[in-house]
Amino acid sequence: MSDLPPAHFRNPRARHGFRSRTCSITGVGAYVPERILTNAELERMVDTTDEWITSRTGIRERRIAAPDEATSDLAAKAAVRALEYAGVTADQVDLIIVATITPDMLFPSVACLVQQKIGAKRAAAFDLEAACSGFIYALEVGQQFIMSHTYDTVLVIGAEKLSSIVDWTDRNTCVLFGDGAGAVVLQNRQRSHGLLTACMGADGSKASLLCMPGGGSKIPATHDSVSSRLHYLRMDGREVFKNAVTAMGLAAQEVLARCDLTMDQIQCVIPHQANRRIIDAVAHRLGAPVERVYMNVDRFGNTSAASVAIALDEAVRGGIVKRGDLLLLLVFGAGLTWGAAVIEW
Repeated sequence: MSDLPPAHFRNPRARHGFRSRTCSITGVGAYVPERILTNAELERMVDTTDEWITSRTGIRERRIAAPDEATSDLAAKAAVRALEYAGVTADQVDLIIVATITPDMLFPSVACLVQQKIGAKRAAAFDLEAACSGFIYALEVGQQFIMSHTYDTVLVIGAEKLSSIVDWTDRNTCVLFGDGAGAVVLQNRQRSHGLLTACMGADGSKASLLCMPGGGSKIPATHDSVSSRLHYLRMDGREVFKNAVTAMGLAAQEVLARCDLTMDQIQCVIPHQANRRIIDAVAHRLGAPVERVYMNVDRFGNTSAASVAIALDEAVRGGIVKRGDLLLLLVFGAGLTWGAAVIEW
C-alpha cells in the first residue's frame, strides 16, 4: 500500500504483507421513473392526509414505475449512467451485482437481464437479497473481487419496483415506498484509499417485522394466498423504527472506530432514506450536524436497496461530495439486516 497518499485516518484494509489493492467508486448513476405520486393523490386512494404522511415520515412524493417498466429496466438505465460517468464501456464490465427484493421474476436474476440490456457480454452476473441493506451488502461483496485482483471492473446496482408489492389499501405502508435504481462502478483507483471499511449485520429472529409472506416455497401462489393478500409487503412500523435507529447507530460507531475517525471528520452522511424521523434520530444519536446528512426521502420515499445509491448519485453530481471527502453510508432493512461503510471519495 506504499503507493497511497498519507491519510488522517486508519485504513483497516491496508494490512501489512497482505497482497490486495484498494477499491474505489469511479462512477455513479441513478434512474427514477417519470410518474410522481403525491400525498394529495394518496388522499384520494386511502384514508390519509398530506399532513399525516409528511409529519410522520417526511415524504411528500414518490416515483412509480410504468406498468411495462420492470426492475431490470430501472437498473439498466442507472447502470448506463454510472458507466458513462466512469468512462467505462459495457464490454469492460467483469461482474454485475444487483441488490433487489423485487426481481422481474424468481429466476433468472435481474443481473442477467441487465447484462443483456446494456450489452455487458463478458460479465458474470448475480443478484443479492438483503432488502433495504442490499446496496452496502453488494458494495462489500463487489469490493472483494477488486481487492483480490479477481476482477478489475464491477458494476453494483440497487434497484426496486416496490409499487408491485405494496398493498395500496394499507395506509400504513403504501405511503412509504417508491421505485427507482442507483448504480456504482467499482475499480482500483491509483493513490486513493477508496472504500475503507464496511460492517454488516443481521437478526433473523425478527424476520416477521418486515416481510412479504407469499410467493416463495413456504406459501406459493394459490387462490387462497392471493385472496388473503399474502403477496404484499407487511411491516410492524413501530418495531422497525426502534430497531433501525439502534442498529444503524451501532453500525456507524463500529466503522468509525475501525478507522479511528470521529463524526467531526465525516463530510457527508448518507443514510437509508426510509423515514425522516428515523434519519433525524440516528443523526442525533451520532452527533451528526443536520447540514452534513444528505436526505431526499421527501422526493422519493423509501426505495429499499436503491435508496442510498440514488442519494449518493445526487450528492456527487450536485457537488456536495468532493474528492477526498470522507463519507459514511448507513442502511437498515428486512431480515432484519443492517450495515455501514466509510469511503474516502
